[in-house]
Amino acid sequence: MLIRPRYLRRYREIVEILADYGFGAFLAQMGLSDRLNIPRRWRRRRDIPGDAMTNPRRIRRALEDLGPTFIKFGQILSTRSDLMPPEYLEELSYLQDEVAPVSWDEAKQVVETELGAPVEELFAQVDPVPIASASLAQVHVARLIGGEEVVVKIQRPNIEKTVNLDLDIIYDLAQTAQQRIQAASRFEVADLAEEFASALRTEMDFRREAWNADRFRKNFADEPHLYVPKIYWDYSTQRLLVMERIRGIKINDLDGLTAAGYDRKRLSAHAANFALKEVLIDGFFHADPHPGNMLILPGEVIGVLDFGTVGRLDDTDRANLARLFIAGVQLDIDSIVDQLQRMGVADYRVDRIGLQRDLKRILMRYYGLPIYEIDAQEIFKAVQPIMYEYKLFIPTDYYLLMKTVIMMQGVGLNLDPDFDIFEAAQPYIGKLFRRMWLPSSWGPEVVRLALDWKDFATILPRKTSRILDQVERGQLTVQAELPQLEPTINAIDRLINRIIFSVLVAALLVALSLLLPRLDYAWPWGIVTWVIVTGFFVLLFLAARLAWSVFRSGRSKF
Repeated sequence: MLIRPRYLRRYREIVEILADYGFGAFLAQMGLSDRLNIPRRWRRRRDIPGDAMTNPRRIRRALEDLGPTFIKFGQILSTRSDLMPPEYLEELSYLQDEVAPVSWDEAKQVVETELGAPVEELFAQVDPVPIASASLAQVHVARLIGGEEVVVKIQRPNIEKTVNLDLDIIYDLAQTAQQRIQAASRFEVADLAEEFASALRTEMDFRREAWNADRFRKNFADEPHLYVPKIYWDYSTQRLLVMERIRGIKINDLDGLTAAGYDRKRLSAHAANFALKEVLIDGFFHADPHPGNMLILPGEVIGVLDFGTVGRLDDTDRANLARLFIAGVQLDIDSIVDQLQRMGVADYRVDRIGLQRDLKRILMRYYGLPIYEIDAQEIFKAVQPIMYEYKLFIPTDYYLLMKTVIMMQGVGLNLDPDFDIFEAAQPYIGKLFRRMWLPSSWGPEVVRLALDWKDFATILPRKTSRILDQVERGQLTVQAELPQLEPTINAIDRLINRIIFSVLVAALLVALSLLLPRLDYAWPWGIVTWVIVTGFFVLLFLAARLAWSVFRSGRSKF
């Protein structure tokens, strides 16, 4: 194992902490003890208060002692049911990310360094006592010179250097573990470490959080019951984020909501609409919607905070998830496994019969129950052992989505015991499938495919000519007989003609599909409307004839 000399001191700290918690055998297997010349007395586990600890608890305590980067890593692992057994997931979920704040003098220096001016010239007032403090940043309340109330998120001094050092070490350890430990190789922990490093470095760039907030504001510009705080870009940098301060009642403060006269049933509907639109329509969702990040403002408006963690789903992801949702609601186990394999979650070599049996055992508990009685969190906990046993690979954005759905269902049920997220999702799923059939959705893909066929049709004659030239010169050795070359050339010629015809029909059909919604259909029609509509139906007829000829030619081979 290669140990970078400048990281030697930190390596020794990590090894000593792991040894304290009884991971000497792991260190020896990794080759760290000998490489770092750790004395044997340090390799033995020392007595720790409350020594009767399970292995999951030892890991959790060790991560807490190792510092913020490892705490963040443990928090990521606590969501990965495909990597960790359930007892480890539960223990890691207790990891805390709350630390004592740095002094205002240190935080103030960060602000002045980032903005290049004294704090007194930038803000009319700043509260030196933070309202929140975590391992990467702390948050202060302030007032701008113009009088606007804001919150100022300040990155902890020198934390970037510490985090980058630890991320490099985590990657080195993951690579070594993958080479030396079978379980680590099975789960490709080096790729996991690289993905974690990318996510954490992104989180440390506060400009990305600001961009996320602006994108949410744009996506929900027409939604009157959702509010995203304004970002003050003139005061925001990579290590500093200044946004509008909003005041409201936490969404889980039921007594406060009741005292304010808010309708909790309507609030649950607003929260559901927010979650479903961002997931199924926008494909860009807030991945940490816990109650502390959702405030109820006057007018029953939901104010959303903290845009550091977001998830992204493309059109294919959303369509796949919608199909999986429908199969799950129908308790169609075969379709569920088919869809998991189609999504790449389950390998095609998976024990399909065993997976179907275990999924059926869990899902049949809900057979015949009203759908509003199905608890998403309960289902997720039940399938966690299955994910681990059958090595189901869950992409990060899907994990973020599951966490979001569970949180939002919890928020909805807390506000309204009759809340049914499945029923609320039905119109959004219908809208998603309708969008999939619109030309604006499939048209670009058809055009790309047509261009690919065009390239193929252009290249094929030249390639064919070169091959024939080589054959004529005797420079091509083919281990096959070509008794009748002329019929082969004629077949290729017919194929090229059909391809060109198909490309032209498809391209014109897509173009006319995009023009149809923009026509004026007021009677009497103009000449342009007649030409486009007539051309569209003529092309439909030609496409149908082409499809029939392809079908007939395919049947003739049997």
